[in-house]
Amino acid sequence: MQDKNQDKHLILNEQEQRLVQMIRELKYGELHIFVSDGKPVRAEVIKKSVKL
Repeated sequence: MQDKNQDKHLILNEQEQRLVQMIRELKYGELHIFVSDGKPVRAEVIKKSVKL
């Protein structure tokens, strides 16, 4: 018996494709993602964090 989820495919819009690419190119760090109407609208790579 096949799993129901195996037949489903995700279709990413342009913003989602760009987000996935950003994540893949990020070697390490933190990424803040801003979402509007269920879609990513902005992503910020956090460059520096200082622990006091």
